[in-house]
Amino acid sequence: MKQFLVERTKFRSALGNWFAREGRKLPWRATRDPYRILVSELMLQQTQVATVLGYYERWLERFPTVWDLARVDESEVLRAWEGLGYYNRARNLHRCARIIVEKRDGVFPSTVDELRLLPGIGRYTAGAVRSFAFDLAAPIVDGNVVRVLSRVLNLQFPVDEAYGNRIIWETAESYAAGDHPRILNSALMELGALICIPRRPLCMICPVRSFCRAVDPESLPKKKGRPKIEERSEAYFWAVHGNAVLLSQNQGKRWQGLWTLPKLAEPGALKPVVILSHPITRFVIQLRVYRIEPPATVDVDQEWHQIDFLDNLPMPSPHRRAIKMILEGNRF
Repeated sequence: MKQFLVERTKFRSALGNWFAREGRKLPWRATRDPYRILVSELMLQQTQVATVLGYYERWLERFPTVWDLARVDESEVLRAWEGLGYYNRARNLHRCARIIVEKRDGVFPSTVDELRLLPGIGRYTAGAVRSFAFDLAAPIVDGNVVRVLSRVLNLQFPVDEAYGNRIIWETAESYAAGDHPRILNSALMELGALICIPRRPLCMICPVRSFCRAVDPESLPKKKGRPKIEERSEAYFWAVHGNAVLLSQNQGKRWQGLWTLPKLAEPGALKPVVILSHPITRFVIQLRVYRIEPPATVDVDQEWHQIDFLDNLPMPSPHRRAIKMILEGNRF
C-alpha cells in the first residue's frame, strides 16, 4: 500500500507538471463557476472541443448565469442549442437550472450524491462538477481517461463490461484522492486527448511513460464487439401554402419539442426534392423530402409557419439544412 501511495504521488506530480506546461487554455478551465462548468460538460458529451467552443461562448452570452437560464422557456433553450444535437442534454440543463434556482436559491450542490439527483447528471458529470468547480476529490471517467488508465494498467478486461469498468473507476478514484483533484482530472483527460491518443500514441513524449505497463498500447482499451452501423431511410414532405410551410412539432423522445418537416407515410412514385444523410448514434439516416400539395386538414401537432420566420423556431439541423436546400434551389 505504501509503495502504491509513493507511486501515485509521483504519477500525479509528473502529470500535473506536464499539464501546467502543455495543457490547452480552454474557457471552462478558467472558471470555478459550477453553472459554467456544467454547461461545458453537457455540451462536451459526444461533441468535439472545437465544435463546443463557439457554442459555449454564445450560450453564456445569452444565458450568463443559472438564473438567466432558469427564467426562459424551453423553446428558447432548444433554439440556442440547435446544431449540437442530442437535445435531451439541453432539456436536462434547463431543468437543472430551474431546480437549483427554485429549490436551492441558485446554490449548486457539491457532493456526487446530491449532484446525481439533478436531471441527466450521471456519475461522470457529477464528478466533473465536484472536482472542477469545488476542487474536491471525485473520479471522472470519459473516453480519454478510460484509454489512459487501461494502458497504464495494461488492462486486458473489456472496459465496457462490469469488471473492467469497475477497475477503471476505482483507479480513477485512487488518483483523484489527493491535493487539487481539479488539476489531476483535467490532466488525465488532456493526456488522453493530446498524447495517449487512439492510434499511434505519442509514448516517447508521454510524461508518465515510466508508470505505464502497456505492451501494445494501440490494442487498449479492450471492448466488446460493437454493433454495426445501420442505415435507415426517413420520408418527410414539403407543403407550402402562400408563404407558409407546414411543420410538425415532435412529441417523441428523439426531437421532442423541435419543429420538423412532417413525416410522409408513403411516397409512392414521387421523386424527392432533397436527399441528405446524417448520423444518430449507431444509425445513418437518409432523409428524403418530397413535395406535395397543401393538405386540406392538418394534424394536431402540425402548424403553418411563415418561411421568413423559420430561423426563430427550434429545429434539428438536418431539417434546417433540408429546408435551406429547398429554398436555395427554388424548389417550392
